[in-house]
Amino acid sequence: MAIRRSRGASGRAFDRARGDAVRRCARAARQQRCQQLAPPLQRFESVDRVPPVERHIAIITPPTVGHINPLQVLARELVSIGHRVTMVHVGDMARYVTDPQVGFASVEAGEAGALDAYLALLGQPTGARGLTRMIRATAAMTATLLDGAPATLARIGADAVIADTAEPAGAAIAERLRLPFVASVTGLPLLREENVPPPFLGWRYRADPIGRNRNNGGYSVADILMRPITRVLDERRRAWGLGREAAPLCWAAQCPRGFDYPRSALPATFAYGGPWRYAEGTAEPLDLPRDSRPLVFCSLGTLQGSRRALFQVMAAACAAVGARAVIGHGGGLTPAEEAALPGDPLVRAFWPQQAVLRHCAAAVLHGGFNTVLDALAAGVPIVALPIAFEQPGTAARIAYVGAGRVLSPRGLTRTVLAQALRGVMAEPSYRAAARRIGDEMAASGGAARAAVQVSAALS
Repeated sequence: MAIRRSRGASGRAFDRARGDAVRRCARAARQQRCQQLAPPLQRFESVDRVPPVERHIAIITPPTVGHINPLQVLARELVSIGHRVTMVHVGDMARYVTDPQVGFASVEAGEAGALDAYLALLGQPTGARGLTRMIRATAAMTATLLDGAPATLARIGADAVIADTAEPAGAAIAERLRLPFVASVTGLPLLREENVPPPFLGWRYRADPIGRNRNNGGYSVADILMRPITRVLDERRRAWGLGREAAPLCWAAQCPRGFDYPRSALPATFAYGGPWRYAEGTAEPLDLPRDSRPLVFCSLGTLQGSRRALFQVMAAACAAVGARAVIGHGGGLTPAEEAALPGDPLVRAFWPQQAVLRHCAAAVLHGGFNTVLDALAAGVPIVALPIAFEQPGTAARIAYVGAGRVLSPRGLTRTVLAQALRGVMAEPSYRAAARRIGDEMAASGGAARAAVQVSAALS
């Protein structure tokens, strides 16, 4: 399939001319912008001397909006400083690539409907069977990229890669094509350290022999569970004649340093950061009915948004503490299920999340990384209900930094959740901790600084 937005010969000619004009203007401003953003990136001393090398960068990422959305913002920033960026995946992912400045190209190996089936599995990952099915489906998706993406990158003329660390196919594809690549870290850093627990476990930080033994056991279990994925990678690497895995030129992370556990073995080119978000001027206007009740934002993300019973508990708990729930279910509830929620909540499939959170006294979240960052950016304390993936690790860090409390969603009652909500709303230390992380993220430079880092590494 051709790059998305093909509109005929005349349309393509217009797009090329417009793109050339944009790149010429960007080239003139690029040096000044790099100089403005470079000083805080102390480990990238040559950032302010970036030569005007234009790249066509392919982004390879998991096909979920939690990864796609922040990477689109990073891509937009890279376009603004003179690069061309194309996301590459199965054809069905094109519907999520909504930024008009970001291209999309599909891999020919992808089957129609494969993405919807995969996302359905991700929505129900709990239990031994669910976890096994999810990992096998992820291995199949990785195999699809490994088999189809190299030809796609060659076809579109990509000469560099951003490989999200949650999709290991990206780095292997870049190595096969001998392309320079950088790593994007849209969630928690996945680099192993003996004092840091695996991100899918909600273990607290413990830098002693007991903690290290516990963590080593966790990583051993993770290695066993992930064998379907590592087997696919190892098979392709052997077939391609690749040796030891190469390191990316740099790691660009959304995660702020203050929100991670202490680390001592990060690569010199790893850079913490802040959320990759569009400027406020591009956000949807906020239409939020208000009364005297404090607001509590409640979300389970886009993959777990169909958990009606859990939303009922959340709405009832908010009412029990005299608050009003603002529920975003990601399209997982029917209109009838929305209407049945107790406590007169405000309910939509999607809210302008950043804007809503600025009006909230607390948030009840599943621990999805992007929503947690948005809550912390607004200085909002959190009650976390981690369900799957890296959510337990993210929730553990919320507790570690003092920005909220963590509860298990299994068997959760209105009374237990209401008690936790009262605590984070009444105790000032929770909001103070959230604001501390928010202040760090506000000073991080966000996607603009990450784009300069990536551009410097690829130049």
